[in-house]
Amino acid sequence: MDATFFERVYAVVRQIPYGKVTSYGAIAKAIGAGKSARMVGYAMNASHALEDVPAHRVVNRVGMLTGKHHFPGSNLMQQLLESEGIRVENNQIIDFQQHFWDPQKS
Repeated sequence: MDATFFERVYAVVRQIPYGKVTSYGAIAKAIGAGKSARMVGYAMNASHALEDVPAHRVVNRVGMLTGKHHFPGSNLMQQLLESEGIRVENNQIIDFQQHFWDPQKS
Protein backbone atom coordinates (compact mmCIF):
# COMPACT_ATOMS: atom_id res chain seq x y z
CA MET A 1 0.00 0.00 0.00
CA ASP A 2 1.16 3.48 -0.86
CA ALA A 3 1.43 5.55 2.32
CA THR A 4 1.52 8.75 0.27
CA PHE A 5 -1.77 7.77 -1.42
CA PHE A 6 -3.32 7.05 1.99
CA GLU A 7 -2.15 10.40 3.38
CA ARG A 8 -3.68 12.23 0.39
CA VAL A 9 -6.96 10.39 1.06
CA TYR A 10 -6.86 11.29 4.76
CA ALA A 11 -6.16 14.96 3.92
CA VAL A 12 -9.43 15.06 1.95
CA VAL A 13 -11.42 13.12 4.55
CA ARG A 14 -10.29 15.52 7.29
CA GLN A 15 -11.95 18.33 5.28
CA ILE A 16 -15.43 16.73 5.11
CA PRO A 17 -17.69 19.11 7.03
CA TYR A 18 -19.66 18.02 10.08
CA GLY A 19 -23.05 16.70 8.93
CA LYS A 20 -21.82 15.90 5.41
CA VAL A 21 -20.60 12.75 3.67
CA THR A 22 -18.66 11.99 0.52
CA SER A 23 -17.94 8.89 -1.52
CA TYR A 24 -14.86 6.78 -2.16
CA GLY A 25 -14.99 7.77 -5.83
CA ALA A 26 -15.29 11.49 -5.11
CA ILE A 27 -12.20 11.30 -2.93
CA ALA A 28 -10.32 9.36 -5.62
CA LYS A 29 -11.19 12.04 -8.22
CA ALA A 30 -10.20 14.83 -5.82
CA ILE A 31 -6.69 13.42 -5.41
CA GLY A 32 -6.27 12.81 -9.14
CA ALA A 33 -6.77 9.04 -9.00
CA GLY A 34 -10.28 8.79 -10.46
CA LYS A 35 -10.21 5.03 -11.01
CA SER A 36 -8.98 4.24 -7.49
CA ALA A 37 -12.18 4.23 -5.40
CA ARG A 38 -11.33 0.75 -4.13
CA MET A 39 -7.90 1.95 -2.97
CA VAL A 40 -9.65 4.78 -1.12
CA GLY A 41 -11.66 2.06 0.61
CA TYR A 42 -8.45 0.31 1.63
CA ALA A 43 -7.16 3.62 3.02
CA MET A 44 -10.37 4.09 4.99
CA ASN A 45 -10.09 0.56 6.42
CA ALA A 46 -6.58 1.42 7.60
CA SER A 47 -7.64 4.77 9.08
CA HIS A 48 -9.45 3.53 12.16
CA ALA A 49 -6.34 3.84 14.32
CA LEU A 50 -6.20 7.56 13.44
CA GLU A 51 -8.51 9.59 15.65
CA ASP A 52 -8.44 12.66 13.40
CA VAL A 53 -9.86 10.92 10.28
CA PRO A 54 -13.69 10.98 10.29
CA ALA A 55 -14.02 7.72 8.36
CA HIS A 56 -17.73 7.49 9.19
CA ARG A 57 -18.35 10.30 6.68
CA VAL A 58 -17.20 8.19 3.71
CA VAL A 59 -19.83 6.04 1.99
CA ASN A 60 -20.34 4.48 -1.41
CA ARG A 61 -21.59 6.35 -4.47
CA VAL A 62 -25.27 5.84 -3.61
CA GLY A 63 -24.99 6.59 0.10
CA MET A 64 -24.73 3.04 1.45
CA LEU A 65 -22.69 2.45 4.63
CA THR A 66 -20.53 -0.17 2.93
CA GLY A 67 -17.66 0.34 5.41
CA LYS A 68 -19.75 -0.11 8.56
CA HIS A 69 -18.37 -3.58 9.34
CA HIS A 70 -14.91 -2.01 9.79
CA PHE A 71 -16.13 -0.01 12.81
CA PRO A 72 -16.21 -1.46 16.32
CA GLY A 73 -19.63 -2.66 17.45
CA SER A 74 -22.55 -3.31 15.16
CA ASN A 75 -23.83 0.20 14.52
CA LEU A 76 -21.10 2.72 15.33
CA MET A 77 -20.85 4.21 11.82
CA GLN A 78 -24.62 4.82 11.73
CA GLN A 79 -24.61 6.23 15.28
CA LEU A 80 -21.82 8.68 14.42
CA LEU A 81 -23.67 9.87 11.31
CA GLU A 82 -26.96 10.20 13.19
CA SER A 83 -25.20 12.23 15.89
CA GLU A 84 -24.38 14.71 13.10
CA GLY A 85 -28.02 14.91 11.97
CA ILE A 86 -27.83 12.43 9.08
CA ARG A 87 -30.71 9.93 8.97
CA VAL A 88 -29.84 6.35 8.05
CA GLU A 89 -32.28 3.55 7.28
CA ASN A 90 -31.26 0.02 6.25
CA ASN A 91 -27.61 1.15 5.95
CA GLN A 92 -28.64 3.86 3.45
CA ILE A 93 -28.35 7.62 4.00
CA ILE A 94 -31.72 9.31 3.63
CA ASP A 95 -31.57 12.34 1.29
CA PHE A 96 -28.03 11.41 0.28
CA GLN A 97 -27.62 14.23 -2.26
CA GLN A 98 -28.60 16.80 0.39
CA HIS A 99 -25.76 15.58 2.62
CA PHE A 100 -23.20 14.93 -0.13
CA TRP A 101 -20.01 17.00 -0.06
CA ASP A 102 -17.99 17.16 -3.27
CA PRO A 103 -14.31 17.70 -2.42
CA GLN A 104 -13.61 19.04 -5.91
CA LYS A 105 -16.08 21.90 -5.41
CA SER A 106 -14.63 23.00 -2.09
